[in-house]
Amino acid sequence: MTQSAAMLWTGGNDSVPVAQLDPKQDCLCPQCQERACRREEEGFSLVELLVIIATVAILAALLLPVLGRSKAPAQSAKCVSNLRQFGLAAQMYWEDNNGRTFAYGGIVTNNGEIYWFGWIGAGPEETRPFDPTQGELYPYMGKGVDLCPSFDYGSPHFKLKASVPTCDYGYNLVLGPLGQSPANMKTLNQPALLALLADAAQVNTFEAPASVKNPMFEEWYYIDDDPSQPNGQFRHDQCANVVFCDGHCGREAMVQGSLDQRLPAQWIGWLAPAILKPQN
Repeated sequence: MTQSAAMLWTGGNDSVPVAQLDPKQDCLCPQCQERACRREEEGFSLVELLVIIATVAILAALLLPVLGRSKAPAQSAKCVSNLRQFGLAAQMYWEDNNGRTFAYGGIVTNNGEIYWFGWIGAGPEETRPFDPTQGELYPYMGKGVDLCPSFDYGSPHFKLKASVPTCDYGYNLVLGPLGQSPANMKTLNQPALLALLADAAQVNTFEAPASVKNPMFEEWYYIDDDPSQPNGQFRHDQCANVVFCDGHCGREAMVQGSLDQRLPAQWIGWLAPAILKPQN
């Protein structure tokens, strides 16, 4: 106040020396009350707000890489779970069919074709209907095809095969070759060394909207050792998840030098031929 720095107004007509006041007691003079009210109304200053924003940004920069690294193992674990379920369903199918495996596809019906994972209708790509309930393994799984969470369906370079995502795992073509009788598991040696299903994809340059100048990748439904068109996808830290015919899952590296250079960021290449052919 105005009369003396040593006196404080406490209400009414009384003034009390500062020395007689409790040092923790708030001043109740009109000027101090007015200043306190102004501070409550003002909130954060611009400098305080900028400091808070900068602190949040620093914390986010520190946490995001950690969260990203933890996401990839979780996605790979979900993919392995998918493949394990497929493997169990396949083994039940073989038991019900005296060891005979299921065909890759080729059953033309209802203006479409039945593949091992379901039915796809006729028509231009990205418009065709899809019905997973007609797949050979559907009765044993009780649900449609699960998709790998690491398959980049949101990429601008991805092209759908049907009107919706269908399946991003490839069936070993040696088990159900096109136009031939399926294999019989009872006659196969060392099923633990033979791939049943694996992460798969293919680069497409010949079906719109893909072209030679605009290569796109797509779901692919079989794996084989034909070197003309790589079809394994190594989307889990540059490895592919594989379920083998005995039901166990593993990770396989790409054959050296086989990366499809048309879309190298998608890690499409060849699986090792040794896991694609029955052992003698």
